[in-house]
Amino acid sequence: MNAQTKVSGKGQVVIPKDVRDRLGMVEGTVLDVIESAEGVFLRRPPKCKKMAVEEATARLRELIKWDGPPLPIERLSWSAEVDREFEERNSK
Repeated sequence: MNAQTKVSGKGQVVIPKDVRDRLGMVEGTVLDVIESAEGVFLRRPPKCKKMAVEEATARLRELIKWDGPPLPIERLSWSAEVDREFEERNSK
């Protein structure tokens, strides 16, 4: 369905009630405003939440556990030697 609305003097736009009802929009619903060559597009933001770098790092550390000794930075690049070591550890 297409509908029309007007921009107020304060730059506000009213989304018609029947559209809000169909989309489940209530007071306080957050919308992204996306500018394009054709005009402006409103959409709900993606459901993935933004997280701080510290939280993302902590989650990665939970997923990737290394029980061995600390590795020097030179060992962190993948090589044939790392392939062999990985296969040896995982074949047991």
